[in-house]
Amino acid sequence: MAAPAPTPDVTRCPWCLGDARYVAYHDEEWGVPSTDEHHLFEMLILEGQQAGLSWRTILSKRDGYRHAFAGLDPDAMARFGPEDVERLRVDAAIVRNRAKIEAAIGNARAWLELRAATGSPSDWLWDFVDGAPIVNRPRFMADVPAETRRSRKLSQALKRRGFRFVGPTICYAYMQSVGLVDDHLADCFRAADGD
Repeated sequence: MAAPAPTPDVTRCPWCLGDARYVAYHDEEWGVPSTDEHHLFEMLILEGQQAGLSWRTILSKRDGYRHAFAGLDPDAMARFGPEDVERLRVDAAIVRNRAKIEAAIGNARAWLELRAATGSPSDWLWDFVDGAPIVNRPRFMADVPAETRRSRKLSQALKRRGFRFVGPTICYAYMQSVGLVDDHLADCFRAADGD
C-alpha cells in the first residue's frame, strides 16, 4: 500500500509519524468502519499476533501473513494441520511463535463457528457498538484508553466462543483498526473526514 507523503500542512495522530507504512495505515484504514468479513477476520488475526509486540512489527509482516496463511482466509486456515504449524514455525515472514500460530488457526475455526451460529460475524461484532461507530475525539494520545467496558465485553464474548489472544487491550486495538471505534485526535485531518 503506497503511503501518502507526510506534508507540513496536514496534521496526523502522532503515533503514525516517521514510517510510510504507518502513515498509509493511519490515513486509509485505522478508524474506518468495515463490515467486510474478510477484513474483519484478517485484522482480528493480526491484532492477536501483536500481543507483546509493536503494531509496527506486525504491519511490516502483513504481506507475509497473507502469504503464509492462505490469504488470511478463515475457510482455508481452518483446514491447517500440524504440518502447517511446522511450516509456519520456520517462516521468517511472520512471527514464529507456536502459540500465536496455533491460536490463528484455532481462531479461524472459531470464526467459522461464529459465522454458522450468527449468520454474520460482521453484524455480531457491530452489535458491540450498537451498530454505529463510537467516535471519540481525544485531544492527546494520553486520553486514548488501552481498553474500555465494550472491549472487555467483546473479549469475554470472543473467549467464550473459543478465540485466543483476544484480551481487552487487543480487542480495543481491534475495534480501532476496523472502525468500530474512531479515536483520531481532534486536530488530526482524519477527524474532520470522519465527522
